[in-house]
Amino acid sequence: MEIQFLDTAENPLDVAVSSARTCYSAKGIITPQDSTNWKRKEKLLLDLFKSGHHTTLQHTHITMMISGVSRHLIWRLLHSHNFYISEQISQRYAKMKLENVYLSESGNSEKWNEFYQKRFGEYEKLTEILTEHFQKTLPKFQRKSANKKAMEIARYVLPQGVTATLYHTVNILTLLRYISVAKTLPESRNEAMRFAEILKSKLIQLDPIFEKLIEVVKKEKTSFPENDFSQFDNLGKVFDLIGNFDFETENYSTVLRNSQMLHDTGILGGVSTISKISLSADAQNQRHRRSLGIRQKLETDFQKDFYIPTVFKENSESMEIYQNSMNEIYKFFDEQKDEIGFSDSVYALPNSHLVKIVERSDLSSFQHKTQMRLCYNAQEEIWQETYDQVKDIREKNISGSQKLLPPCTLRFAEKKFPLCPEGDRFCGVKVWKLDFSQLKR
Repeated sequence: MEIQFLDTAENPLDVAVSSARTCYSAKGIITPQDSTNWKRKEKLLLDLFKSGHHTTLQHTHITMMISGVSRHLIWRLLHSHNFYISEQISQRYAKMKLENVYLSESGNSEKWNEFYQKRFGEYEKLTEILTEHFQKTLPKFQRKSANKKAMEIARYVLPQGVTATLYHTVNILTLLRYISVAKTLPESRNEAMRFAEILKSKLIQLDPIFEKLIEVVKKEKTSFPENDFSQFDNLGKVFDLIGNFDFETENYSTVLRNSQMLHDTGILGGVSTISKISLSADAQNQRHRRSLGIRQKLETDFQKDFYIPTVFKENSESMEIYQNSMNEIYKFFDEQKDEIGFSDSVYALPNSHLVKIVERSDLSSFQHKTQMRLCYNAQEEIWQETYDQVKDIREKNISGSQKLLPPCTLRFAEKKFPLCPEGDRFCGVKVWKLDFSQLKR
């Protein structure tokens, strides 16, 4: 695992101290340079931090270039909150390589390397079979993307131990929270603690005073919540809906998403949803940071349940490979769970492993999310889940729910051109001419 901090213009702690001092300065702005050698710098920082005045630590954001971190740790920690920005290598469009896998120190490297090798062999074979399948079934103008569509489906056999490279930007307070909660994670805990140790070292390099703040952080009592999802079992896909969607959609059809700044009555209402989707689909779902979600410990309600892409039902050869792969994966997972425990055995779980997520969104954020995920370029699995949620809302006769539509349909209604905002990635279907009931992937 490697983490590299990009250079910051100013020392983050100088910024924190100076911003606090400016609040009480009759002389105007206190610059970061004014606090570099200020004799009360350390004392003020510790006083602010221990008393919970943490906004001063949120001015400076650190952009990190991270490599060698597992997909599971990204899902469980880096993307489990709403205070981040990430751009990471796509398993949909970039070919994955066998050398980019995570090996836990607690596991037998020979067994794990053999396991990874088998999964990548299946990934390669499925990509080959499905590329040929899509070249025959896709419209002529889309056949050049047959290989990418094949990789998108084949990636479901890849394990959570496949690593990623990414840019990840968070503020200083969030970095300190990473260090605080690493030891509480129910899965990938050892990897998380290694990640936290690297962060600690990098922060102290920025300013030695960080060591004092980290000492405070490590004394914090933290625990991973014991969430009971059984209370949601009979509520359907959508529940606790307050308000309606009867607001203007003009600002939702802009490329800048101005609806996020020019708020309407949608922020006063809210909706909760419960989903059962694959780890791979939820990794994409997490990018909607204004839809806060709860994700249980995987061990709490663990079931050997996995997503089956519809294309496998059309291609028996790929279905056989996929089913055999899932059987072998869960068998290996069981063996490793007995040997090294649940936390480190999760690296064997496939991208297709199904998990339950309960989310809460204000209505304007939900409108934005459904608009993005009803686009025909969205992952098929998350598209279907979103469609089912919107269908449920429509069946409840919620006012304005007819406005929960794909982006091109909204742009058509607002007379904004081009109708498809995807440019060369146009799906080839004139979706804006279809009724909601006619939408189908």
